[in-house]
Order: sequence, then C-alpha cells, then structure tokens
Amino acid sequence: MSISFLLLIILILPFMGAIAAAGLPRHARTAAAILSWIVALVSLGCLAALWPMFQDGETLKFEIPWLPSLGVNLVLRLDGLSWLFSSLILGIGALVVLYARYYMSPKDPVPRFFSFLLAFMGAMQGVVLSGNLIQLVVFWEMTSLFSFLLIGYWHQNPAAREGSRMALTVTATGGIAMLVGMILIGRIVGSYDLDVVLASREAIQASPLYMPALLLLLAGAMTKSAQFPFHFWLPRAMAAPTPVSAYLHSATMVKAGVFLLIRFWPVFAGTESWYLIVGGMGLATLLLGAWCAIFQHDLKGLLAYSTISHLGLIVLLLGLGSPLGCIAAVFHTVNHATFKASLFMAAGIIDHEAGTRDMRKLSGLFRFMPFTATLAMVAAAAMAGVPLLNGFLSKEMFLAEAVASVNTHGLNLVLPALATLASAFSVLYSLRFIHTTFFGPPPTELDRVPHEPPAWMRRPVEVLVALCLVVGIFPAVTVGPFLKSAAVSVLGFDLPYYSLALWHGFNLPLVLSLIALG
Repeated sequence: MSISFLLLIILILPFMGAIAAAGLPRHARTAAAILSWIVALVSLGCLAALWPMFQDGETLKFEIPWLPSLGVNLVLRLDGLSWLFSSLILGIGALVVLYARYYMSPKDPVPRFFSFLLAFMGAMQGVVLSGNLIQLVVFWEMTSLFSFLLIGYWHQNPAAREGSRMALTVTATGGIAMLVGMILIGRIVGSYDLDVVLASREAIQASPLYMPALLLLLAGAMTKSAQFPFHFWLPRAMAAPTPVSAYLHSATMVKAGVFLLIRFWPVFAGTESWYLIVGGMGLATLLLGAWCAIFQHDLKGLLAYSTISHLGLIVLLLGLGSPLGCIAAVFHTVNHATFKASLFMAAGIIDHEAGTRDMRKLSGLFRFMPFTATLAMVAAAAMAGVPLLNGFLSKEMFLAEAVASVNTHGLNLVLPALATLASAFSVLYSLRFIHTTFFGPPPTELDRVPHEPPAWMRRPVEVLVALCLVVGIFPAVTVGPFLKSAAVSVLGFDLPYYSLALWHGFNLPLVLSLIALG
C-alpha cells in the first residue's frame, strides 16, 4: 500500500465508522462495539505499517489541493511526534471501546455513543496529522464539538448538559482565538504550511506580531488542556460516562493542547514571554490541581483534579524552554495517558459494581474485588511516582529539570521546592484513593454487594497497568525508540543526552523524589 493511502485510511476510517455506527439500530450495542473496535485496530495497523518509514527522522506528507487561491491545501503530515500521539489516540481508543461495551447500559442508545466516539477519534487524528495551520484549527474545533456531544451523552442529566455546555464554551472560544493566532503566524511567515512555519523561528520571534500570535495560540492550548485559570471546565465534565472520561480526559482531548505546545515549541520557546506565561501557568496549575485533588470525595473528581495537576506539570516542563524539559514532557504525556486511563476505568468499574463513586460510602472493597483493587493500586502508585513504574521515571526527569534550571532564572530558585511539594501532594491523593476505597471496614451504605466486573471489562485496565509496569522496568527497550523519534521530530537530530535507565546514582532529584514519597 502507498503512504498516501495509509495516511488517508488513518484519517478517514474513523469518520466512516462513525457514519456506519449512527445507522445501526438503537440497541445494537455489540455490533456497534465490534465495528468501532475494528475501525480502531485497522487504523492502528496502518499506523504500525508506517513506522519503519520514518523512525530515522523522516517526515511523511500527502497533499491535496483544498483552497489553492488562498494557498491552503489539505496536508497530511506524519512524523515521530504525530505518530506517538496517533498511537495513543488509536491504542487507548481501542481499549476504551472494549471497556465501553460492558460499561454502557443496553437501555442507552449505545450506537449513537460509539458514533460520537469514532467521530471524535477522527477529529483528534486530524489535529495530530495536520500539516496546515487552518486545517489544524478546523479539526481542533471538531474535537470541541464532538466532546460536547460525548460529555452531554446522558442529556437527561442536568449536570451532563451543564458540563458539556461549559466545555464547549471554553474550548471552542479558545479555538477561535487560536484561529486568529494561526492567521497572524501565516501573515508573518507568508505561508500556512506547517513545515514552512517550523523553519521560521527567527522571523516569528523578531516580528512585532510575535506576542499577539503567542497569546492567541496559548489561548487555544491552555483552554483545551485545562490550565489555570481555564481549568474549571474539566471537573464539570466528569458527568460524562466513564469511558468518555477515560478517553477524552486522559489521553486525547486534554492532550491536544499539550500536542500544540510541543509542536510549536521549536518556534515559540526560548523567549522571556514564553517562559513567564507558559511556565507560570503550568506551575500554578500543577500546585492548584494537586491541592484540590486531596479534598475530593468523588473518585472521578479526584482523578479530574489530578489530571489538571499532571497537565500543569507537562506544561511547566515545556515552559522551562530546555530541550531536556521538552523530552521529559513528551515522556510524561505518554506515561500519564496510560496510568490515568486505567484509573478512570477502575473508578468506572467501582461505580458500575458498587453503585457509587462517593469515597465517603466506599471502604474495604479489596475483599470484594481484589483483582480490580490490585490493578487500581498499581496505577495509583504509578501516578504517585513509585519506583519501578513508568510515572517514577518521568517525574524524576521533571525533578532533574527543576534542579538543573535553578541558575538560569530567578523564579527557578524556588522551583525544586515547589516541584517536591507538588509531588508530595500527588503521593497524598494517590494514597487517599487507595486507602479510602479499598481498605478499612466493609461498606455499610451501599445498595448492593460489590463484586468483580465481567472479565472483558477488566481486560483494558490489565493491559494499561501491564504497560505501566513494563515501561517502568524496561523503559529504554519499550518506549525508548518512540520517544527518540518524537524528540527528533521536535528538536532535530542534535538531541541532548538523556538516559532512560532505572538508576542514575544517588543524586538530588532522587532525594527530592524520596522526600515526596516519605
């Protein structure tokens, strides 16, 4: 198969599947799930087939005339960074589809749910594969629209309607601002082609339009990735079905803003404005999200605020402006997607089988669902940064960058202490998630006796938790080649030295990590 055909399949197949799922009968839950699963797996197979063609730093492009009079073409562009994000979209999407087959009630119009999910998957693919600025914005706004439909899927629930409207208002408004920013960037460079823009760092940073373009671009990225002060929409979105939370709010929608920051990092990073705005918002979000997560009583509420905090960590790493910080941000993006998706699914299993997510009513569930409890505890330990799990490696890289940047800027003098404090908060809310839910006396306020879910409902959690373990123990072998390919696509072939080894000696970052755990 040709490269252009494979790229088109990856982009178009989810939309075709969405149309097919929408035409299925109302109660065809299994048929819709099988269709969605096939779409995700075929797209993932096409993506895997493309890996050998660009793993050495190549960029694959396919161009179709769209608006030639405006110099705008439909450009599909695949490099290491977009391949990594696309694999998260499709891989975790396939697992969410399997999970949703058992989570969603037969009484719901489930084919409509899968239709919205596949359409969102296609929109996310469009964002990461776009090689044209205007095209990127079109798909960007499509993700806002389909997330509105998914969050408000249970439209009979007032909280779902309110949460979906809030998410659409915030993210779509940010997208409109981003469109203006993209037009300014095109005006500076003289082209909307992404490759031309990425090669115009000096022209963009020297332009008087640099600051307005940066602010408008960040408006789109920060609203989508729930950064302070735009973070308030994400906890309200927890009224969505749990498969939506596991997909949109761990691996895809909230990572779109992160993807945008990483994609434009070579062009906009390295200035004082970038450092103060991006780093400042990331630091505020990191601390605020971690602090709020400690006091949540709803399992999904705790996970929502912890997601906000981890997104803040990634944005802070990008804001530091160092190449190693950018690499650490990409690494933690992948790690966070795996352990947070598994935690959302585990929370959904608890809600599905115990009848509540209220931590004040939950206790001692380990004796009723030991397998689910064990999986959730491993994923929560990864979120806390426990050694031999993937979250520990990227958090140690974060602490290393916090220490290394102390002498480069006055604000960074307090960064190691604040980073350690935020890491300690993450340990605290992870422990609270584990202890309150799974240990203690048997629950007395439940309407039913909790039990393990169907085996296939638990399989996606098992796969993701296994990835947390395997990546945590063998990082260089498992994720190393993909991380390097993504880093090369952003930073070029002259990469700074970084190590994915488990042991770097007894150094200050390790001490800070141990203090947080202690």
